[in-house]
Amino acid sequence: MKTDPFVIERTFSAPPSKVWEAITDTKKMKQWYFDLEKFKPEVGFKFQFLAGSDTKKYLHICKVMEAEEGKKLAYTWSYDNYPGNSLVTFELFEAGTGTRVKLTHSGLESFPAKDDPNFAKESFAAGWTEIISKNLKNFIEE
Repeated sequence: MKTDPFVIERTFSAPPSKVWEAITDTKKMKQWYFDLEKFKPEVGFKFQFLAGSDTKKYLHICKVMEAEEGKKLAYTWSYDNYPGNSLVTFELFEAGTGTRVKLTHSGLESFPAKDDPNFAKESFAAGWTEIISKNLKNFIEE
């Protein structure tokens, strides 16, 4: 059963170029996102990172599917040793002197939420809300 994707939109007091740098520069990403060893906003680039709760970590496996500098970044998002595959898309829009960020995470229904509550849509919603509304906002607007 296909469910609606999780979508969050926030506007930041920074130009799109600064937001783009925050979501694509490995050193900057480590300060607000996840501890990525390498990242390149290039179609086909594969990356992975370990993240999760204090009690359980998951190896995230990702591949860049779209990269339009200053405008759009999309990558697959799956987990090692778990079924399911999803897509995370960041879209950037000029908003006066700031930037509106729209994050869409689709395909969440493909994860085994019955077996692990960390794969429930509500868990993703809570995580992305913290990451975008707090972590990214604080990093960009500091």
